[in-house]
Amino acid sequence: MQSLFLQIRHLANLSGSSFSLADSINAINDPLNSFAWGWPTISLIALSGFWLMIGLRFMPFLRIPYGFYNLFGGANKHSVEGGITPFQALMTSLSATIGTGNIAGVAAAIAIGGPGAVFWMWLIAFFGLATKYSEAVLAVHFREVDSLGNYVGGPMYYIKNGLGPQWKLLGILFALFGMFAGFGIGNGVQCFEVSSALSNIGIPKFITGLFLGLLVFGVIIGGVKRIAKAAARIVPIMAVLYLLACFAILAINYAAIPSALFTIISNAFTGKAAISGSLIQVVLMGFKRGIFSNEAGLGSAPIAHASAITDDPVRQGTIAMLGTFIDTILICTMTALVIVTTGTYDSGLSGSELSITAFNNGLSGSGWIVTLGLVVFAFTTILGWSFYGERCTEYLFGVKAILPFRLCWVAVVVIGSIAGDRGVVWSIADTLNGLMAMPNLIALILLSGTVFKLTTQYDFSRDT
Repeated sequence: MQSLFLQIRHLANLSGSSFSLADSINAINDPLNSFAWGWPTISLIALSGFWLMIGLRFMPFLRIPYGFYNLFGGANKHSVEGGITPFQALMTSLSATIGTGNIAGVAAAIAIGGPGAVFWMWLIAFFGLATKYSEAVLAVHFREVDSLGNYVGGPMYYIKNGLGPQWKLLGILFALFGMFAGFGIGNGVQCFEVSSALSNIGIPKFITGLFLGLLVFGVIIGGVKRIAKAAARIVPIMAVLYLLACFAILAINYAAIPSALFTIISNAFTGKAAISGSLIQVVLMGFKRGIFSNEAGLGSAPIAHASAITDDPVRQGTIAMLGTFIDTILICTMTALVIVTTGTYDSGLSGSELSITAFNNGLSGSGWIVTLGLVVFAFTTILGWSFYGERCTEYLFGVKAILPFRLCWVAVVVIGSIAGDRGVVWSIADTLNGLMAMPNLIALILLSGTVFKLTTQYDFSRDT
């Protein structure tokens, strides 16, 4: 390690730049990030989704109405065991995914890859339906009950219980990456975004950090049931408010919708409007932002669905796959159409600034909804990822580590709000988030036969 450190410092000196800790971290992290979010990983996520969708004979797509039937009461007809309701499980997983990816992420994809990137977001989300379904099926099928009486599951558990002891290291790696990734992408960066947004209207970051820390502590100290209840109340209200704003803008600009759809589809197969003018960049940005948006294949959502009250993994799987549909195909599409129909996609702006400008251009003064959405969704992301991180920590160190983890989580909320940044912390968390996918995808492929078997044995007609 010391030798590597000296080599990095030497390279920094040769380049004529002043050496810093950030330089050394980036020198190590950048190659890892290129691997974690490069073509090998993204291709594996896409091919896994394709394999699962074909093996399931397109059932996830065809059974979307059945999933909504279960979500809104159908699954509650069965006397079963678990920790939280199926609806709460979905809202908990959505609380960790709906947010910056749907608002700033979509805008960034369009700014860099052009409107055509949206088409490739749709495509990766289509196959992501099968991926998210399979993750939840395995999570419920191989879940356990811990010493506190909680239902626990996720990739680390279906690796251990499905693949056997010889694959134990794979489960440990997933839990390790998940635990550390949560502190960055699910906590520190989110807190910084909230405190930065509120500081623009005169609220000191220190005050935001303390208030946010107290709110988060009050929720996560109650465990998964309190997190799920909070998510079930906040996420639907904010999502509906955001969608209503999108529908209002699109109603005003309805004449531009056909042209916007044509622009998205036609640009998907050219490099037009992409910064580099490359078709590869269009596809890559669409795939990456689609995966960032719904997290299908990363292995995070099944941790929430493993706690659901259900007597059948397939039934919960049909609810879980709705997360991809709602997150990417619905919310991301609405954001993209607002940006394209208002003609702001080639304004030179990116991220949340582009989304806010598009909303204001489409409906004067509506940009505040984007800002509010970023703040609220960032808060729910902190809650959702606290649960993911806690389950990963428990898997590694046992239930005795739960309380120390929660206290550390709240401390990072305060610190991230005051002294966070979008640089090194985001970059490292981004890498760890991508590395989570590898163990999960390997397990999904190796256990796909179990998913296919359970699905074939399930009688879909008994609930209709």
